[in-house]
Amino acid sequence: MLGVLAAATSGELADAIAHLGEQPATLDLKPAETGLVMLRGRIGGDGAPFNVGEATVTRVVVRIATGEVGYGYRLGRDRGAARNAALIDALWQASHDRAGFEARVLDPIRARVAAERDRASREAAASRVDFFTLARETT
Repeated sequence: MLGVLAAATSGELADAIAHLGEQPATLDLKPAETGLVMLRGRIGGDGAPFNVGEATVTRVVVRIATGEVGYGYRLGRDRGAARNAALIDALWQASHDRAGFEARVLDPIRARVAAERDRASREAAASRVDFFTLARETT
């Protein structure tokens, strides 16, 4: 679920909050803060790990009036989007109808992400080149 919120655009998160209606009172346990995380990689996917570089990340932790704690992590410096992600996480935990909540809030985001991945996959497949060698018989 947090992966879906991390992939959401700021607008999608703001729209989701707006469509959820009146929100319970919230307390920021960790107000929005921006920092750096080290990105690590591996050559070939299984080689020795190495540091690729750093990325800016913003995180927020909120508690809603019913006691649920929500977490929001976002690449970049968008504090509002990180707070909206944390609030949606807490509201999802508090929801008695999680299937309905996911259908209204998370499924549209999942559909957009899947469509973008499919489009990128088709574009990559269209430019694919197959190399082959012919075995020559020498006489």
